[in-house]
Amino acid sequence: MSVVRRAIDSAAALLSEAGIESARWDAEQLAAHTAGIDRGRLALVESPGDDFLGRYGDAVTARSRRVPLQHLTGTAALGPTTLHVGPGVFIPRPETESILAWATAQRLAVQPVIVDLCTGSGALAVALARHRANLGLTARIIGIDDSETALEYARRNAEGTAVELVQADVTELVFRPGPLAELDARVDLVVANPPYVPDGAVLEPEVAQYDPHHAVFGGPDGMAVIAPVVRLAGRWLCPGGLFAVEHDDTTSLRTVELVESTGLFEDVRARRDLAGRPRFVTARRRERP
Repeated sequence: MSVVRRAIDSAAALLSEAGIESARWDAEQLAAHTAGIDRGRLALVESPGDDFLGRYGDAVTARSRRVPLQHLTGTAALGPTTLHVGPGVFIPRPETESILAWATAQRLAVQPVIVDLCTGSGALAVALARHRANLGLTARIIGIDDSETALEYARRNAEGTAVELVQADVTELVFRPGPLAELDARVDLVVANPPYVPDGAVLEPEVAQYDPHHAVFGGPDGMAVIAPVVRLAGRWLCPGGLFAVEHDDTTSLRTVELVESTGLFEDVRARRDLAGRPRFVTARRRERP
């Protein structure tokens, strides 16, 4: 057995004892990151370098203390898109891949306007921009967030794309649209992954201790930011424009009722994530109110 394989086996056992369900995966990801190679090439490594074991041991120890894997590697994936992440920005989750898959399957205008509310690391905005670029399509894509730290990551992730980034609080844009008033009735697609976890919910240490609380918790019932997001979508979408908003798995019905109560949307649907949990709601802006 190679030095790397023995180290991974030992690391996986330590991470499992620490309560990490993805212990083997995390151990291999950290080994690949430390060695500077893809995870699929680990089996080919015979001599990883004199300092490998020391650096790998430090990374594994940090992970056993529930420092997020993505903070240790500096990256997170959303579908085929790799994003730079770290302290101070919300780490994209696999749950959001379902909303990305839905969005990329929609038929939009030739050069649509797309808005990603609460963009964080720029995850959905950048993933949509790269998807369209791969198809030879263009779009105006705007990512909006109120955190300067998050936008620093988003700017890095958006390099080489046409994504525009705006610092603004979506809960205030409802009342003071400012320069973004030019979006009224001109947007073809609005997507949002807002803070939606109800206050007081018990979360994994990786989330509770490391994700920004401002990007996680959405008030007593998790709906505090979803409500203004729905209002902004109703204002900005053109007739026939599309909307998708992620929510806590306990608030699907509330989100549907909120969207329907505006009278601005039709075809309102509750949808599930890859694990089968109710995760996001989609709708279409009515041709006429």
